[in-house]
Amino acid sequence: MRQLSAEDNFTRVVQEKDWVLIYFTAAWCGPCKIMGPVMEEVAAASAESVTVIKADVDQFPALAAHYSLRGVPALLLFNKGNLVDRKVGSAPPQMVSDWINQSRNKRYE
Repeated sequence: MRQLSAEDNFTRVVQEKDWVLIYFTAAWCGPCKIMGPVMEEVAAASAESVTVIKADVDQFPALAAHYSLRGVPALLLFNKGNLVDRKVGSAPPQMVSDWINQSRNKRYE
């Protein structure tokens, strides 16, 4: 899982692969600390099908506002640059993986 940096163009990042999952987090967020290892596991398990990118809401407040994030951790799933699903809150790895798979299989492939 790579970290979104200030040099990244967000639009290009979410369009660089068919499926991109942005994991919004914050250093001060307790549930995010629990979710960090979960997302590392999910990123490793789904590396062939989904690119997972970590974004700190304190570093990217305009991005968080643009997507109306009201809490973290938050997951935003993009298909070819289009937001197709979102999930807020912590969850175990299998639940996150199931959510990704269900979202991917809805109508996008």
